[in-house]
Amino acid sequence: MRVMKEAAFKWIDENASKIIEISQRIWEYAELGLREFKSSKLLSDELEKNGFVVQRGIAQMPTAFIATWGKGKPVVGILGEFDALPGLSQKKVPWREPIITDAPGHGCGHNIYGTSGMAAAVAAKEAVQKSGIGGTIKFFGCPAEENFCGKVYMVKEGFFDGVDAVLGHHPNTMNAATLRSCLAMNSAKFSFWGKASHAGGSPEQGRSALDAVELMNVGVNYMREHVMQDARIHYVIEKGGAQPNIVPEYARSWYYVRAPEREQVEYIYNWVLDIANGAATMTRTKVEVEFLEGMYNLLTNKTMAEIVVKNMREVGLPEYSEEDLRFASEISKTITSESKIQEIKKTGRPNWKRLADKLIDDEIPDPWGEGEISHGSTDVADVSWQAPTIEFGTATWVLGTPGHSWQSVAQSASGLGNKSLIFAAKVMAGAAIDLLTDPNILYKAKEEHVARTAGKVYRTPIPPDGKPRLDFWG
Repeated sequence: MRVMKEAAFKWIDENASKIIEISQRIWEYAELGLREFKSSKLLSDELEKNGFVVQRGIAQMPTAFIATWGKGKPVVGILGEFDALPGLSQKKVPWREPIITDAPGHGCGHNIYGTSGMAAAVAAKEAVQKSGIGGTIKFFGCPAEENFCGKVYMVKEGFFDGVDAVLGHHPNTMNAATLRSCLAMNSAKFSFWGKASHAGGSPEQGRSALDAVELMNVGVNYMREHVMQDARIHYVIEKGGAQPNIVPEYARSWYYVRAPEREQVEYIYNWVLDIANGAATMTRTKVEVEFLEGMYNLLTNKTMAEIVVKNMREVGLPEYSEEDLRFASEISKTITSESKIQEIKKTGRPNWKRLADKLIDDEIPDPWGEGEISHGSTDVADVSWQAPTIEFGTATWVLGTPGHSWQSVAQSASGLGNKSLIFAAKVMAGAAIDLLTDPNILYKAKEEHVARTAGKVYRTPIPPDGKPRLDFWG
C-alpha cells in the first residue's frame, strides 16, 4: 500500500504546476451555481484525458458530471465543487479590491475543492492501475453547492447508488477531519400579490403586498422564541415596491430555515408556511411559495475521519515560502483579534486557545466534535446518507478568516491556497487508496454508517416536480 501511495504522491508532485494552473483558471472564471460551464469543462476534460469515462449533463444540470475509471468493487467516490459566490470579486492582493465590482468570487475556495478532488482521483487511478488491483474510482463534478444543492438532485436521481465511500476536501482555516454535524435546511421564496393604488389619494383601494411580507417577518420573528436553540431562520426582502406613493402590488422575501435534523426543519418550515398564509389573510393578498432547495443534516463517520488524519500525518504539512508568509501576515492584519478568537473558539476544537497567536494552523489534530453541530449547511450531507462520507479541511486561509469573505477569495488564489491544494490532493489520494485496498477499513466505515442512520430512511427533500433552477440568474 505504501508503494501505491508513493506513486500517487509522485504523480501529484510531477504535475503540481498543472494542478495549480487549473485551480487558478477556475478562480478566474468565478462562475455562479449552475453556470459553471468553463469550470466544469476544464475539470471533466482533464479527467477524460487521464483515462476516465465522463458522463456530462447529469441530473438535469448541464454542469454536473461523473468521471469513472476502473471496474468492480469497492467503488470510491471523490467530490468536486466549482461554483463561486455573487458579489465577492477580489484581486490577488491582501486588501479589499474587487476585479469587477459586484462580480462573483471564490469566497469558499471551490476552485481548490474541484481541483484537489480531480487531482486526487487521477493520482489514485495512476497508483491503482500500476498495481493491478480491482476497484472503481468515481469523481462527482458537483455544481451549485452554494445556492441550489446540486448534489441533492444527483442523489435524487440515483447517481450515488452503489458507491461504497465518499471523500471530499474543503478549504478551511484548519487541518481538520471533524465529527461535527451541520444543519439541515429548506430554502424558499414567498411572493405576495396585492393591489396597487395611490397611497395618498386612495389607499383604501390598495392591498399592500409589502405589508404581507412585513407581517410575515414579524410573525416569524415572534416564533423564534419558541423554536429550538440550534435552529436558524434568516431572510431578505428581495422586492418591496416601486415608490412610496404607490401601494405595492407585489413583494417577495427569501427564507432559509435550518435545524439540526431533517424532521425539525420540516416542523419549523411548516410553521413558517402557516405564518405566510396568515399574513396573506390579514392583508387580503395572495401568497405563492417557491421551494428552492432542501438538504439533510450531515452524518459524520469517525472511521473515515481517522483515515484522513492518518494520511495527513503521512503526507506532512506544507512548507511556506517567505512570500506566502508575508501575504498571510498582511491578510491577518485585516482581521481583528476579537474576531479571530471568536472564529477559532466556535469550531469547538480542543485546546483552541493555543491557536490564538498563530498565523496558520500548523497542527494535525485528532478528529473532534462528536455530538456537536456546525450551524452552516451543505449538500454533502445528503451524500452522507448514501454512504460513509468525509469532507475534511486543510489550512488554506489564515486563522480567523471568515468564510464567504474577500479575504478567503484572495487567499484561495495565493501561495497558501496552492500549498493547501497540493497537500489536500495527496491526502485524498492516500485515503482513496486505503479504502480501495483495505476491506477492513471499508467494513468498519460501513458498519458505523448504518449505526449513525439510527434506522431512519432518507427521503429526498426535493418535491416530486422539483427541478434545478437553471433560469435563476436570469
